[in-house]
Amino acid sequence: MATGAAGALILGGLAFATLPASAAATGCSIAYKVQSEWPGGFTANLAITNLGSAVRGWTATFDFPNSDQKVTNGWSATWTQSGTHVSATSLDWNGALDTGGSASIGFTGAWKGANPQPASVALNGVTCTGSVTSPTPSPTTTPTSGPSGPAPELKVSGNKIVTASGKQYRLLGVDRSSGEYACVQGKGLWDSGPVDQASVDAMKTWNIHAVRLPLNEECWLGINGSPNGPTYQQGVTDYVNLLVANGITPILDLHWTRGAYTNGPDWHCKDATATCQKPMPDAQYATQFWTGVANAFKGNDAVVFDLFNEPYPEIAADWDKTVGWRCWRDGGTCTGLPYETAGMQDLVDAVRATGATNVLMLGGLEWANDMREWLTHMPTDSLNNIAASWHSYSFNACATESCWDSQVAPLAQQIPVVIGEFGQDNCGFDYMQRLVDWADAHSMGYLAWTWNPWGCSTGAVLIKDWAGTPEPGIGEGLKAHLISQDPYTTP
Repeated sequence: MATGAAGALILGGLAFATLPASAAATGCSIAYKVQSEWPGGFTANLAITNLGSAVRGWTATFDFPNSDQKVTNGWSATWTQSGTHVSATSLDWNGALDTGGSASIGFTGAWKGANPQPASVALNGVTCTGSVTSPTPSPTTTPTSGPSGPAPELKVSGNKIVTASGKQYRLLGVDRSSGEYACVQGKGLWDSGPVDQASVDAMKTWNIHAVRLPLNEECWLGINGSPNGPTYQQGVTDYVNLLVANGITPILDLHWTRGAYTNGPDWHCKDATATCQKPMPDAQYATQFWTGVANAFKGNDAVVFDLFNEPYPEIAADWDKTVGWRCWRDGGTCTGLPYETAGMQDLVDAVRATGATNVLMLGGLEWANDMREWLTHMPTDSLNNIAASWHSYSFNACATESCWDSQVAPLAQQIPVVIGEFGQDNCGFDYMQRLVDWADAHSMGYLAWTWNPWGCSTGAVLIKDWAGTPEPGIGEGLKAHLISQDPYTTP
C-alpha cells in the first residue's frame, strides 16, 4: 500500500459540557492526524488530551468537508457517521480522563476527489475555544500497586485454576517474545531486552500477574543457537525466579521446534532446525526438552508449562480435522508431515515422568484457535492438572461471540481455559475489548501478545519501550483493563 504525506490539525481548548459549571474546569486539545493516504483511502488518528477537570465518558464529533469522505472502520471508540457528520464515543476502558489524561482513537477512511481535514472537532457538543475555563483541582486516580508477595503455587480444580489453598486464580497478563527466536538469530537470549527488577516493576504498573515466555527447544538442549545449553537454561531460570519473587506467574511455552515441513505451503518455513514455527512438536527432541524443563522447575508449582504453542497438523492432511486431532494427541507418523511427531500425550507423559506436578496448558488445532474436539482428545494425566490454551486474534476463524459461545464456552464448563495469546491486527483495542469482556464473564484468564517494543504498525504490540509506555489503542486499552482486574476475584 502506497502512503502519502501525513497531515495534522491541532485543536485546542475543547470545552467539556457534561459537568455542572460550578463543578469543573473545562478544556482540552485534540490532534487530528492523517497517518497515511493513498488513492481512495486513508487512516487518521485523533489524540485527545484533557486540560480541565476529570470527565467520565465523552463523544468527539466533526464534519468532513467533502461529502465523499467516509469512515469505513474505527478503533478505540464507537464510530458512527450520518452524512458528513462523524461521532466517536468512548468505550468503557478509555472514557475516564483525569486532568492531563489522554486517549488515542483512530479510523480507516475512504475519499473521492479530495481529502481535506475537518475545520474543527467538538467534544461532548462543544467546539474548541482555545481556553480553559475556571480551573479547579482535579481528582487523582490511585495507581495500582501490582502484585505483592511471591506468585502462588497453582493446581487445577474442576474447571478452575486455583491456589494451594483452593482460591480461584486467573492468569491475567501478557506474552513476552524473544526466548524462541533471539538465540538462533544472533540476538542473545532476550533480544537486548532487560530482565531486571526495573523491567518487572514496569509490568507491575499494568497489574500484570502472568507472563508467558516462548522458548526454543534446540537452544535449551544445547543443539543449536547462542546462548544454548546451560547458559540458555540459566538465563531462563533466573528470569523465572525473578518473576515468581515479584508475584508474577511464569508460563513456559515450547514455541520453536525441530522438524522439516518440506512439503508445506510456499509461505511455510521449510528449515529443519528450530528457526521457525512448526505444525507439531518433533519426536526427536520435544520430549527431551520437557524432561529438562520439568526437572529444572519441579517442586515449584508457581510455574506453568504450555506444552506446544500453536498446533496445526491438519493443514498437512488437507484440513482433515479428524486426522489432525488424532495426530495432536497421539503423534507418531502424521499424514502430510515428513518428520516423526510427538503427540500431546507424549509431552504430558514426559513431564509427569520427572515427578513434576506443575499445571500444564495445551492448545487446540488451527493455531490453537479451534477447540471443538479438545475435550474428546484430551490426554490422560494422572494428576488431572491440565488446562486448555486457546488463542484468539481478530483475523482467526473463530472471532465472534457466537463462535466463542458455541465452541469455547462448553469446554470452559469442564476444563480451565486460558487465552494463551490474543490481539488484533490494526493496533486498536475494539476486538480485544470484546474478547476480554467475554472472558471475564466466563472467568477465564488471558495473556495478550506482545510485551515487546517493536512498534505497532500492524497490531499486537503493546508497549513503546521497556518502561511500559503503552501503545495508543491496543496498549492503552489493555493496561486500563488489567488495572481494573483482580486475579483472585471472580468477575
